[in-house]
Amino acid sequence: MRFISASEVEAVLEFPVLVEAIAEAFRANVAAPLRHHHSIGGEGKEATLLLMPAWLKGPAESFIGTKVVTVFPRNSLRGHPSVNGTYLLTNGANGEPLAVIDGRRLTLWRTAASSALAATFLARENSEGLLMVGAGVLAPYLIRAHAAVRPLRRIAIWNRTPKRAEAVASALSSIGLPAHATDDLEAATRAADIVSSATLSLKPLIRGEWLQPGTHVDLVGGFKPDMREADDEALRRARIYVDTRIGALREAGDIVDPLSRGVIAENDICGDLIDLCRDGTKGRKTPEEITLFKSVGTAVEDLATAMLIWQRFGRDE
Repeated sequence: MRFISASEVEAVLEFPVLVEAIAEAFRANVAAPLRHHHSIGGEGKEATLLLMPAWLKGPAESFIGTKVVTVFPRNSLRGHPSVNGTYLLTNGANGEPLAVIDGRRLTLWRTAASSALAATFLARENSEGLLMVGAGVLAPYLIRAHAAVRPLRRIAIWNRTPKRAEAVASALSSIGLPAHATDDLEAATRAADIVSSATLSLKPLIRGEWLQPGTHVDLVGGFKPDMREADDEALRRARIYVDTRIGALREAGDIVDPLSRGVIAENDICGDLIDLCRDGTKGRKTPEEITLFKSVGTAVEDLATAMLIWQRFGRDE
């Protein structure tokens, strides 16, 4: 069995290839039960343990994967990552462990690639302006992923702590991406073709009244029913898509909360990534409509990423 480190994950992945690998996994018959979601005592009852299994029985190769993730939001106050994880990839034919992969880095890549995959169906092809709401560790990955599938010329980054947005913008500018920090969330939202949000906010940050015709909204951060990144008006105005229905209907506050109050109905969810990958005609219909993608993460994406890492690196050892 091999250990694949964070730096090795970085060395073998690239977004265009990973986006297609995840799309192929949604087209395939990958089994992925709803993840186990446990609140951990202490930490103000904010800490969370996630267990995410998936398996694929293929004609040539079979794999089983399990990710163990911990989310400790207060870690950021101590200078430590809020999200940590480990991924175990197993031979699906005989149950032998193949690799232990750095789960935190795998999660960053697969989360960003899944948003980019959704954008290939939902964001206008000529989208040039991106607003990134939140400047945490996931933000640069989301920006790079969206830039891999759309011709971005303007990238604005907003964060509650402006210095963090400035730091992320500077790092991205150094690799040739046209990024800058902004302190005006409303103006930046109104100017964006794509609004991507990756925060742990409990209250909506993105207001529907700010969204212009043709905008695509990508909600990534909230993974519990009490988390909200966009307000009710944003949900009312948008054609809504999710990564998986079963996950979104149980875990995504941006879906669960407005559903519980009758703001939207379950049939307002137009599709998920399985629908989009198997029948892309279910994506954006007109240049003027507002689309919204809500992800909470699924083990299908993790397994697809782990398989690609193994195929490109691990099996050579």
